[in-house]
Amino acid sequence: MTQPNVLQFVIVGQEDHPLYEADLAVKPVDAVREERPQYLHHFVLHASLDAVDEAEWASTGMHLGVVDRFNNLQVSAFTTAGRIRFLLLHDGKGDESVKSFFKGVHELYLKLALSPFFLPSTKITSQEFGQKVKQLARLYFR
Repeated sequence: MTQPNVLQFVIVGQEDHPLYEADLAVKPVDAVREERPQYLHHFVLHASLDAVDEAEWASTGMHLGVVDRFNNLQVSAFTTAGRIRFLLLHDGKGDESVKSFFKGVHELYLKLALSPFFLPSTKITSQEFGQKVKQLARLYFR
């Protein structure tokens, strides 16, 4: 499988604030990190929230599929019963891989949310959560 060029993941809370963000694309070791595409990716993900809201009303499932497109990039979305949205900006991954990734992250999020110390509207700072999200990305997108 080819290495993804763009694979930006974000968890958005009920008030449209990002709770967790991760760049899951594999970068070469000697690659220089560019800030401009990162800002563009964040902008595209945030701008797609309106499309996610529309897709939520039209769907009965949690996996909303591709809800928005920007140039050659696609935004896939997943929503929880508590109205937490998972967004993935990618360059055309298979829908089954994206769906499986979202289901895995949803399980991780539920385990985190069951902690008595977890506050739903705060940023997710758990390093263990981040490592497991990256493992899921390697499993489904590599």
